[in-house]
Amino acid sequence: MIGRGLLSTDHPIQVHIIPMRRCNLSCAYCNEYDDVSDPVPLEEMYRRVDKLAELGTTLIVISGGETLLHPQLDEIISRIRSHGMIAALISNGYLLTAKRIQRLNRAGLDHIEISIDNVMPDEVSKKSLKVLDRKLLLLREHAEFHVNINSVIGAGVKDQWDALTIGKRAVELGFSSTVGIIHDGSGQLRPLDEKALAVFRELKKLSKRSYARFNSFQDKIALGQPNQWRCRAGSRYLYICEDGLVHYCSQQRGFPGIPLSEYTKEDVRREFRTEKSCAPNCTVSCVHQTSLVDFWRTPQHLKSHEVFRPSKQALEASLVQIQVRDSVAAD
Repeated sequence: MIGRGLLSTDHPIQVHIIPMRRCNLSCAYCNEYDDVSDPVPLEEMYRRVDKLAELGTTLIVISGGETLLHPQLDEIISRIRSHGMIAALISNGYLLTAKRIQRLNRAGLDHIEISIDNVMPDEVSKKSLKVLDRKLLLLREHAEFHVNINSVIGAGVKDQWDALTIGKRAVELGFSSTVGIIHDGSGQLRPLDEKALAVFRELKKLSKRSYARFNSFQDKIALGQPNQWRCRAGSRYLYICEDGLVHYCSQQRGFPGIPLSEYTKEDVRREFRTEKSCAPNCTVSCVHQTSLVDFWRTPQHLKSHEVFRPSKQALEASLVQIQVRDSVAAD
């Protein structure tokens, strides 16, 4: 993946695609789910995957919502693999069974990330080690794909040391372990307190070789310091919402807001040269990691606010998402 990215800059490396916005959980910190949306129809997902292959994409990460709720997830994975692209999945893990894992094996899944937020469930999150440990044992026994366990630290986390317990359990089971730093609603950094910093340093010692370990940018985030980097969102990294629009990332929806079906190589090249004003304080790991391959080349001369205003379709989609989340919160 990295080698191909070094050879050419005019194709996406990593794309997050959303076939399912609905989730079976309602974690208090999350702004990426609802409890009403229907799955994106399979034929439409096929068209989007085929378009991403046409753009030269290397890795597609299926995200949500809860991805395992999509009734034809296996077919989507198989379609990604049929183009020779890497297929990855993010899930809360609740719906995993031995048979479900074996189906993911047959579909050709390469990688899964399970997010675990605490050791014991609380009012903020039910994604706890107590509940999910038996799912991890099933993954160890049956999974033929790489498994990464991601924990979180930062503001709003009840016990920062839970992340270390989760990380150690992941490594004990033979999985890789990563940690996310809680950000605000627009993906911007919230500095760690002393306790969280201590946990962060211990977690760094658990590192296991995988592409997810390219996270040196987190050192500055942990200290509340901005990173000076060239964000390649919209180019090397794309976020495709359930409406089929291309966004910079999950926290910057609306820009550029172009339908994927109309996205071209020229859009990829333009966004490669476009500076993102949100970049210095960004904590969105997947965008940082993807942009690392190009950190040394092509200074960005265009400004995002000078290049684009959100399209009417993007603004309408964002408004619907906000109204749905507000309705869910009110309930």
